[in-house]
Amino acid sequence: MTGLDPLVGMRAIATPQDMEALGTEIGRMLRAGDLVVLTGPLGAGKTTLTRGIGAGLGVRGPVQSPTFVLARTHPSLVGGAPLVHVDAYRLGSAVELEDLDLDVDRSVVIVEWGRDMVDGLRDAWWEIELDRQSGGRGADTMCGDLSRATAALDDDAPRTVTISRRP
Repeated sequence: MTGLDPLVGMRAIATPQDMEALGTEIGRMLRAGDLVVLTGPLGAGKTTLTRGIGAGLGVRGPVQSPTFVLARTHPSLVGGAPLVHVDAYRLGSAVELEDLDLDVDRSVVIVEWGRDMVDGLRDAWWEIELDRQSGGRGADTMCGDLSRATAALDDDAPRTVTISRRP
């Protein structure tokens, strides 16, 4: 596992350009065999961060969300590891993720929506949690704060990014 240790912790990201720049910095630090799980709500910036990671790795683009194909492989243009970009949103279990037969040993693997799904792929990985503010003040109910699920998301709102090592 690479040394993302200098980036561990929480930081505020003001713009999509800043998110992509953080991704570029991360990408320059990742190596073959590294696994990164991206967690956060819809529109939090997971694909924007991955686009930056791809730039930092020097892979062929464009890096786009693999929602409908589940996984995309971006070969290196600079002789480094390829980027495997996975969207686990539609997968029902870790077994389905394993069935994709990802080359985790020779690639940098980024898994969006991968929380609680990558335990069998690696003993250790990086988790990056992205959070974004939502507009409105919803109502607190017995089921929780409905505003989190229903409020319009503000594209210009800053994001909070937390990087940690797992387990």
